[in-house]
Amino acid sequence: MNERQIQKFVQRYLDATGCHIVEKSPAHFQVKLSPKADRDLTNRPYYWSFVDRTGAEPETMSLLLVTDKQKYDNQTTALAEASQTKQPPSSTGTSGAVGANGVVGVPQTAPGPNSTEAVLGRSFGYIHGTLNTNIRVPREDLYFGSRRLNQLFESSRQGGSYLCLFQEPDKRSNHPLDSTAYSAWLGVNMKVEFACDMKREEIHSFGISLATGQCIEQFHDRLLQYRMTPKLPPNVHTAKNAFTLVKAAAIAEQTLERKLRNYDYSWAAAAAKRLNEELETINHYYEPLLESAEEENKPQITEQFERRRDEIRWQYEPRVTASAINCGIFYLQGIG
Repeated sequence: MNERQIQKFVQRYLDATGCHIVEKSPAHFQVKLSPKADRDLTNRPYYWSFVDRTGAEPETMSLLLVTDKQKYDNQTTALAEASQTKQPPSSTGTSGAVGANGVVGVPQTAPGPNSTEAVLGRSFGYIHGTLNTNIRVPREDLYFGSRRLNQLFESSRQGGSYLCLFQEPDKRSNHPLDSTAYSAWLGVNMKVEFACDMKREEIHSFGISLATGQCIEQFHDRLLQYRMTPKLPPNVHTAKNAFTLVKAAAIAEQTLERKLRNYDYSWAAAAAKRLNEELETINHYYEPLLESAEEENKPQITEQFERRRDEIRWQYEPRVTASAINCGIFYLQGIG
């Protein structure tokens, strides 16, 4: 994930959570967090429990999110240098005494405030000169694998796990009494992991009609063809559901299970063979060691032996796991 992708993701996250962007550039965002984002990112449970108990107006934190460290540092340094060159010489701390030859000595200018601001800005985060505040904004450098970016990912995953959207009609009826039937679909995106000492992942998207029980694959691609809205469009009514969410979820699981049965699992047989070879190697090492060990040392060696066997099994044992990433109810035109 490069800097440009991180910048785009952060912009979408801030917009979706309602954060106030005070200042931004291609390399950074300075934001006033929304209550939702503050709860997810700042780890202040005691403060938010106080707000919830008392009903006080919350005061959210501000953050400086740097998406391209090198570019941002260059911008900050250039801005500080440009500001310093425009500053007139200061008379503070100068020595203007007349020398023995009658020539006034050259004033020695003390370091101006801009040089200090540049140093502090690189350490604590840049504050634009137009902002009238003495509070420094905590700086967070965002890069793939950083703690703060992982927090943004987790917040996005939790906030986007469940959706309810309606298809926007292509055109509205001219007659006010006309009404178009919409049916509900349960959309589920599932991740399948094939793991041993190697790993492979697949994403499967299923859509199950709550009206008819029909299950279609690549449902996410179908949704991309429509414009969706969180509000029920005018002149639209929803059909009665014939299937519950539990039944629809079971249909998706059964469809995925049937699909996985037709896969080639020769990789699992090869992984099981490697597992047996590793276990034999461990046995050849520890069994003679246990036979020759003194009685008081055998429990410790046995524990180490079992722990090593468990580690080998976890690493090499073939397994297939499926989990739901996110899901939602989508109302689409027609009785599907």
